[in-house]
Amino acid sequence: MKKVYFISGLGADKRAFSFLDLSYCEPVFIDWPTPSANETLQSYALRIFQTINDEEAIIVGLSFGGMLATEIAKKYPQTKVILVSSCKTYKEIPGYLRFWRYLPLYKLHSNRLKKLSGMVPSKVLGVTGAEQKKIQRQILNDSDPAFTRWAIGAILNWKNMTVPPNITHIHGTADSLLPYKYVQPHHTIEGGAHIMIMDKAIEVSELLRKIVLA
Repeated sequence: MKKVYFISGLGADKRAFSFLDLSYCEPVFIDWPTPSANETLQSYALRIFQTINDEEAIIVGLSFGGMLATEIAKKYPQTKVILVSSCKTYKEIPGYLRFWRYLPLYKLHSNRLKKLSGMVPSKVLGVTGAEQKKIQRQILNDSDPAFTRWAIGAILNWKNMTVPPNITHIHGTADSLLPYKYVQPHHTIEGGAHIMIMDKAIEVSELLRKIVLA
């Protein structure tokens, strides 16, 4: 059975993948190491890879995790990298999100603001159903504001334009955070929201299985 490494989205953890059927592989969920002050997204990605330490690894990156996985794919061309609800270059991030680099209100992120803004992520991410909302609330409540501030800054300063050939990109047509029209995926999930690993778990699981076992 193949070992597959999963890197979750911003502020999330392995619970984000809990709706997927991963019976075809041995899943390894990567924990977030503490970022250094002013550490770049690229540097952080390569530091994460030190915990994987397999130049032929299969890596699944969700959202922010996909950006990190892209940097790993660039450095280690023998890896097989799968992006889900993510982007391969900074040009695939919509301009209205990149604008926040010049108006860095994200630096005000705090525990109180995190709790008050709980409903906004659910709508933007496309979270539906009681169980999905429960997990999303748990993830939000457990997220680290300091890590969130760093990660948003790292994303906004990410300037990658290289798309390595060892990447396969899966994206949903109903993604509100990283709209489908801005990305060029290899596989499309019709009606898939940003959190389609939950609401389209059966389709995403089957597609992941085919790519991993190919």
